Amino acid sequence: MLLISIWPIFALICLGHALVRSGFPGPGFWPMADRLNYFLLFPALLVSSLAEAPVDDPGLLRLGGAAIVTILIAAGFVALLPRVRPLPAARFGPVLQGVIRFNTYLGLSTLAVLSGAPAIERAAIYLAIAVPLVNLLSILALGEKGGSLSLVARTVLRNPLILACLGGFGLALSGIGLPLGTGNFVALMGQASLPLGLLCVGAALTPTSLRGDWAALAGIGAARLLAMPVLAGAVGHAFGLSEVEIMVLVVFSAVPTAPTAYALTRQMNGDATLMAGIVTTQTLAVIATLPLVLLVIGTR
Repeated sequence: MLLISIWPIFALICLGHALVRSGFPGPGFWPMADRLNYFLLFPALLVSSLAEAPVDDPGLLRLGGAAIVTILIAAGFVALLPRVRPLPAARFGPVLQGVIRFNTYLGLSTLAVLSGAPAIERAAIYLAIAVPLVNLLSILALGEKGGSLSLVARTVLRNPLILACLGGFGLALSGIGLPLGTGNFVALMGQASLPLGLLCVGAALTPTSLRGDWAALAGIGAARLLAMPVLAGAVGHAFGLSEVEIMVLVVFSAVPTAPTAYALTRQMNGDATLMAGIVTTQTLAVIATLPLVLLVIGTR
């Protein structure tokens, strides 16, 4: 039943890759589609999910705390790597992103299929906490010592996902929500984000980046796709999360790293080739690892 439920998600990724290989609808379409989704449609999904969130629910604090602990434990283990084998920031940054960052489109699509609206609401809370944290850690990892704090602040605060989370939380805290039909308008935009996002994930796959660094790619992939969800499940149980909340924590820890990690790595002069290889290998491998993780951990 699990495979039957989630195979359309991977089919959309494959369709996106097939479309870009066929040249349809054209090479200029995919960058613009990804930009539209990143700056408008996906933030709309976050705002619509958070605007009515029960912000006074104590369970939200536990979920947020579990998200922070999971990410920081994983980042702490990665930070030990330079003690074993020296790594320049240009290479350490992609390694860290390959372990702690997550593909929001794939995570939300999986949760929508498995549990629907309750999981999406909890997922929006998770994203409001995790997105700023992983972006901050990624920027710090890519920057050399003495890097500009103003650059970190500007990059984090210009992130449309972070701004959407702040806006959604603000609406929820105010009690205003999204009145006068604006909720339906924003929700309709948000509904378009997941299928378009999955198509763009497939379009961004770069098989040519898999020609080297096989040992590094395999190790980073195993840490991200297998060790991280096990850690998330353990932290979720330790925090006493509900079944839906543990599902959210595990799924976002079991999906591949974010394709936007490549853009950030290139912008900050990191090893973009390694980052592209990490994104591609994990996106391909998750077809096998995600069903396995969900079955082993017992998420239904």
